[in-house]
Amino acid sequence: MQASHLVQLLVHGLLVACIPLSMVWMSSDPHKYRKLVWIIAFFTFDLIVFGGFTRLTDSGLGCPDWPGCYGLANPFLAHEHIAAAEELMPTGPVTVAKAWIEMIHRYLAMGIGVLIMALTITSWIQWRRSRAQAFHPALPTVLFLWVCVQGAFGAWTVTLKLQPVIVTLHLLFGMTLLALVVWMGGREDNLLKPPPPAAAPAALRRLRPLAWLSAAVLLVQLALGGWVSTNYATLACSDFPLCNGQVIPEMDFEHGFTLWRELGKTAAGHYLPFSALTAIHWVHRNFAIVVVLVLGWTAWRAWRLPGLHGTARNLALLLAAQATTGIATVFLDFPLAIAVLHNAGAAALVLLVTVLNYKVQYQLDPVRMSPPSPRSPAPAPASHS
Repeated sequence: MQASHLVQLLVHGLLVACIPLSMVWMSSDPHKYRKLVWIIAFFTFDLIVFGGFTRLTDSGLGCPDWPGCYGLANPFLAHEHIAAAEELMPTGPVTVAKAWIEMIHRYLAMGIGVLIMALTITSWIQWRRSRAQAFHPALPTVLFLWVCVQGAFGAWTVTLKLQPVIVTLHLLFGMTLLALVVWMGGREDNLLKPPPPAAAPAALRRLRPLAWLSAAVLLVQLALGGWVSTNYATLACSDFPLCNGQVIPEMDFEHGFTLWRELGKTAAGHYLPFSALTAIHWVHRNFAIVVVLVLGWTAWRAWRLPGLHGTARNLALLLAAQATTGIATVFLDFPLAIAVLHNAGAAALVLLVTVLNYKVQYQLDPVRMSPPSPRSPAPAPASHS
């Protein structure tokens, strides 16, 4: 990619970031740093949802190179190349619409990268000046490093032609980025607000391992759901609650869960059998029962605790909605809108489980806004006359 086109591409990312940065700058909120954190969380959630839309519309290779589109900064400039590819394969991976979907996804990702860079730089500057816990640079620095890794996996998603394990890891890293930003937002909120009514420490200590278990179970289900999506196994079971008319259908776990292989191929390079896709779908569907039980039990335990009732209620409602959209995806033959809602629900579950874990942790071990007070000088020795 030529340097001039690379500069144009970077300008696109800067322009995307300018909108939320302007919102923070012109805001009357005195805590602009906290506002920036939550704006990053909002845009990260949007990016995950749009990334799901990109994957579900089969637009991941709408521009078959990276970071630009046919070496150019946007599909307008690459229109001739895109039109030629679309003429050769009208239903193929490269069309004008898919190219725009893919590049908008990249522009949003670059914009979030710029926002996290601004957050990291601000945190280091303010930390050196004040030593206030609100500006501690450890988590912003982790966010910056994490978004760099996420960008690398975004590149490999394209250059390795949608290899399922790379695309699934790209999804998981995006969800982890959201969790990190939300955790940081919770910290900023609790540093600036008076402490909420706290539950009994004994009840919180009993809830904490259950909250972490919920996060672990959700992570496994996200990986399984990503594996279903990236292998295009959503309709491998065409009915519910049975799978193709059977409780336990014919399944090929060996080929279905071989990680390092091309899309639609076995590790040996043969076409992936349908029974492998069935295995992928069946495992995700049945592990959803574990997710509902564990997260539902966690929500029920947290429901009556002070400061956790609202989060627990929302978690229970979202869990029911997520199960509904998952079933509707099969019953309604994979409508795009329902599938995108199911992806958005997964991201929202990550957000709520992270908030729940942070609130439990904060109530057990609160953090404070003010910097450490300087050590008071030692008293002067008493004089003896």
